[in-house]
Amino acid sequence: MSLIKVTFPDGTAKEFEKGITPFEIAKAISNNLAKEAIVAEINGIRRELSTQINDDSQLKIFTFNDSDGKDTYWHSTSHLMAHAIKELYPEAKFGVGPSIDNGFYYDIDINTQLTEEDLIKIEKKMQSIIDRNDSFVRSELSKTDALKFFSGDEYKIELIEAFDEDNTVISTYGEGIFTDLCTGPHLPSTKYIKAFKLLSVSGSYWRGDEKRARMQRIYGISFPKQKMLDDYLEFLEEAKRRDHRKLGKDLDLFSIHEEAGAGLIYWHPKGARVRNEIEDFWKKEHLKNGYDLLYSPHIGKSQLWETSGHLVNFKENMFAPMKIDEQDYYVKPMNCPFHIEIYKSNLHSYRDLPLRWAELGTVYRFEKSGVLHGLLRVRGFTQDDAHIFCSKEQIENEIIEVIRFSNAMWKQFGFENLKYYVSTRPDKVAGDDELWEQATRSLEIALEKENLSYEIDEGGGAFYGPKIDIKIKDALNREWQMSTIQFDFNLPKRFDMKYIGEDGKEHVPFMVHRALLGSIERFMGVLIEHYAGAFPDWLAPVQIAVIPVSQNYFDYAQKIVSLLLNENLRVQFDKRNEKIGYKIRDWETQKVPYMLIVGEKEETNGTVSLRKHKFGDQGEMKIEDFISAIKESVKNKNNYNNN
Repeated sequence: MSLIKVTFPDGTAKEFEKGITPFEIAKAISNNLAKEAIVAEINGIRRELSTQINDDSQLKIFTFNDSDGKDTYWHSTSHLMAHAIKELYPEAKFGVGPSIDNGFYYDIDINTQLTEEDLIKIEKKMQSIIDRNDSFVRSELSKTDALKFFSGDEYKIELIEAFDEDNTVISTYGEGIFTDLCTGPHLPSTKYIKAFKLLSVSGSYWRGDEKRARMQRIYGISFPKQKMLDDYLEFLEEAKRRDHRKLGKDLDLFSIHEEAGAGLIYWHPKGARVRNEIEDFWKKEHLKNGYDLLYSPHIGKSQLWETSGHLVNFKENMFAPMKIDEQDYYVKPMNCPFHIEIYKSNLHSYRDLPLRWAELGTVYRFEKSGVLHGLLRVRGFTQDDAHIFCSKEQIENEIIEVIRFSNAMWKQFGFENLKYYVSTRPDKVAGDDELWEQATRSLEIALEKENLSYEIDEGGGAFYGPKIDIKIKDALNREWQMSTIQFDFNLPKRFDMKYIGEDGKEHVPFMVHRALLGSIERFMGVLIEHYAGAFPDWLAPVQIAVIPVSQNYFDYAQKIVSLLLNENLRVQFDKRNEKIGYKIRDWETQKVPYMLIVGEKEETNGTVSLRKHKFGDQGEMKIEDFISAIKESVKNKNNYNNN
């Protein structure tokens, strides 16, 4: 008997007979693991559970609880869906069908305009294929043979032609009568797919290019247990209820007018009030944390963007230039070159450093219409932007301070669950190896000194430096990429930035790009969904609605309104000639934190009857006591989530 040594992630090793498969090893460990195993990683390469292991190897076995397991599970379901579509619509051709963060999709070229009813028909066909329990079988072809096999399918031919070497081995996967071009790996068979749902169908373009063939994209999700699918569909319903686009309209916060320009936000009075509170808080906190505030122009000469490198590396995301005095000017896609120009307007000494400069600077980027999405993806947005210029010796402390500042900001807005990622050197970079190593280690040390665990995003840094990304989790446990702390080796050299060191010589400053909230627009979108539109007291666009039970009590109601306005509270006087029950229901729908009902009893007693959003009648109280309580809540910026 020939034995091999298999080493597991915890460092333990065990000998097995040569030719054993990951599935057999999982079964030897426990029946439960064998039941839940989806895919394996052998010596760093993901492979099917049926792969034979013939040499000493490192082995990981993934279940649906692992991201690699989900990826394989969802990609296999995507393959299953394509199979079902091919049986129903033999003329169908397929683009790509990857797994995504939540589920999968497949792009399809088909003569039929698919509807929601068609999705149900495809689901039934998928279930019939699952019942047949076809195995996913891997085959390998030469490039020449692959071109022959997929002859007549222009999409697969284009993908195959992209392989450089003629002797490249190209893999396909088949189950039943259906075979697709695919790198895999896949589930052992279709029976592993227990619960699935096709969620939607929308338009797409081949390779994401609007000039290429128009296709249809079907999105779906799948799980190994029906309850997991049921819970996910319930989550989707809750997410739909919280959709910031719907709430933005219902609560009269903002609008987007396609006829006036896609991806551009119009802030209505109520939305502007929330935004103003956020910006006022942002400015005060930055001043408290040693920042100075800047304002910079919206346009700049092409020379500025040539020096910064944007016209070489970012031009496709910039709007077309405008001619001014025979010179090309561009609306700014970023604020950093303007901050550098301000830096260069004076000679700086090491004694001046660090310089922390922040700006709520509105920038403009050309995004394709297909990716625009409410407040979350726009063409004009206001960056929560700052740049720190410091010496080599100061960089570590500056990074620590930014991390602390960021954490404090998120906590203030009610986000407690944060995750940290260090994005490292990509293939193409600016700056020498020593700088990269020092900068990356500085980011790691800063997180470690703050006792914050982090993950490494290999190769995820920009070409000009490594970065820390901070992701938040909202009320639905969804992750959002928000804060970024990023080194830049590129711009200080491009703009010939200098400071005079303690040795009397010129030195190049270190530069850090830093955004805490990201952009105000995107942050507002996340905030609306996190609170389901029911903002806490300090952010609510209307904090109090004063509602007289009839016109006879308008004078008393006006007195209450005046008292509240004098305390800088945001109040609305409801003078509508409607029944009191209708008004209460309407203000509840508008998610106003407090309603003050006034009538004969309240006027006689000098009180108000208080109703609180989601909690209803709170009884009668003195107006002075109410004012004291709400002012304390606003002052402390209390956060709650009643939705």
